[in-house]
Amino acid sequence: MRNFIVSFIIFILPALVWAGPVYVGSKVCQECHEFEYKNFMRYAKKARSYERILRLKKGLKRDEFQKCLQCHTTGYGKPGGFVSVEETPDLRYPGCEVCHGPGSKHIKSQSSKDIKNPTLKDCAACHIHERIEAFEYRPMLYGGAH
Repeated sequence: MRNFIVSFIIFILPALVWAGPVYVGSKVCQECHEFEYKNFMRYAKKARSYERILRLKKGLKRDEFQKCLQCHTTGYGKPGGFVSVEETPDLRYPGCEVCHGPGSKHIKSQSSKDIKNPTLKDCAACHIHERIEAFEYRPMLYGGAH
């Protein structure tokens, strides 16, 4: 019963309240976009992204840590986005939908009109100049994902 309640709160309730697209997780994208998925998994520096911010959590205030979650998870603070490792494990790391937006509508229609085609300006939400210099990373556009 507890699993049903948790599932209802995570998956069904947001759909009832929010009519827009929700996050589905990168594994769902793999079904149709295997080449891009494999490259993303191989080249993205996301593999330990969540664990890295957990190490810093002790020295951060709650609102500072929540800002970290916005770039180090998928959809944090947005409908159907990352909530916690226990509730939304497939959104724990930044995935396809960080750049392309929530994928539920695209999954249903399989139309490119229903998924975002990101630009370098979109990358700047997380990849600001100061962070690029401090952490020596580049947007995935240059990392081999596409």
